[in-house]
Amino acid sequence: MSLCKLRETVIRAGVGSLGVALLTSICFGLHIDLASAIPLYMLLVVAQSMTGDFRSATIVSLLSAGCLDFFFTQPLFSLYMSNPLNALALVVFVFTALVITRLVSRERQQAKSSRLQKDRLDRLYKLSQRLLALEPEAMMTEKFLEPFRELFGVTAICAFDAETAEVHLVGSSRRNLASKAREAYISGHDLNDTAPRLSVRCLRVGGGARMTGAIGFEGLRDPEETTGSLLALTAALIERTKAFRKATSASAAVQAEVYRSAVLDALAHEFKTPLATILAAAGGLREAGPLQAEQDEMADTVENEALRLTNLTSKLLRTARLDREQINPRMETINAGSMANEIASQYSRRSPDRHLLVTNSRETVEVFADPELLPIALNQLVENACKYSLPGSTVAIDIAREGKLVAIKVSNDGSSVPYNERERIFERFYRGSEVKNTISGSGLGLYVARKIAIAHGGSLDLEIQDRPAGRITFCLRIHATKEAPNRVLAAK
Repeated sequence: MSLCKLRETVIRAGVGSLGVALLTSICFGLHIDLASAIPLYMLLVVAQSMTGDFRSATIVSLLSAGCLDFFFTQPLFSLYMSNPLNALALVVFVFTALVITRLVSRERQQAKSSRLQKDRLDRLYKLSQRLLALEPEAMMTEKFLEPFRELFGVTAICAFDAETAEVHLVGSSRRNLASKAREAYISGHDLNDTAPRLSVRCLRVGGGARMTGAIGFEGLRDPEETTGSLLALTAALIERTKAFRKATSASAAVQAEVYRSAVLDALAHEFKTPLATILAAAGGLREAGPLQAEQDEMADTVENEALRLTNLTSKLLRTARLDREQINPRMETINAGSMANEIASQYSRRSPDRHLLVTNSRETVEVFADPELLPIALNQLVENACKYSLPGSTVAIDIAREGKLVAIKVSNDGSSVPYNERERIFERFYRGSEVKNTISGSGLGLYVARKIAIAHGGSLDLEIQDRPAGRITFCLRIHATKEAPNRVLAAK
């Protein structure tokens, strides 16, 4: 027991003892018998229990019993009782007084605990309101710690942020709180020192699996009851701040994608008219009269490059449309073999130094897809295969059933994709590190093809790569029946 509490007990016991002396003198002067005196002393004991603590009430109870025995039982002025009934009455008085004292003291303690708990909850509520009003950038800084010190009366509070390795201290610490907070995080163990009321706890999030820092309190009242609540509140606010930052970043990324798609759309539309003019002018030159060999070659170059720019512009328009709008594919039954044969014929004329081969071309394999979007996806895969394969090699298109799905595989020789780029090649404008400086391209083909596959409820994956610079295969899977899910293509 502390010196302050001992002094308080002595004062309350002294006041109660004076009350017993006053009551004894009155009752003895009025010649009140034992039966009438016991209830009066009981009232005094109850009053002492209501105002004092258990120790002072016990002292007053025993003193009252002694006065009853000394002044009101025969023989008088002696602690000896000749009548056994008087002894029994005195024992019952002492027992009843102590029971009442214990019950009243317990109720008073519970009422005090309830008041403290309510006060703690009120302060926690005010703390949460003030912390929620702060900007996310203020997390784990002096501005974040100041409400803790003001509302809970700590002499010092310190936070160690593991992400920045910075220590923030508010107040005056006599126990080197900053170093203890850093040490607690490094060791992964909490620190509690009841003598100076020092408590340092590690901050854990994600179910306690990951530590994000440590927070320490010096001079905190009832640290065992309060520290846990403060720690839980801080951890919850850290999680909220991180979720807010992620949501903000995601929102900014989506907005940037919208702006970028709008710019691509506008530029592509602006390119369409001059490209059409260039093509018309090149054709007009041929019609104007016979050209020399060099002039004819230059006209061919102008036409070919203008056509290439036209195709790229169309691809940009298509990409902008895929990103900007939600598209419901107009699903129909399509003969995948006929579609593959037609595309193979087109690229055989465009790339005469590649051998286009369609396997299972005579077998009727039907898919449930959009007749405009699916050929675009397959065109992108075949174009990529022709572009990145070796001259004289074979580009193979294989069509096979896989249950309710149809797998369309496009393979080529002489190219490779590094392991760390196998998912990134499907990102918009991404081009592999090994080819971006040697082979022209926009990095849109695989991006558009996968978007179309997802719109059909299917998938597009890099399936096989036998060895570096060996055979590489992309597999496009589409539903073969009308039970295909009705997917909507949304911008990612």
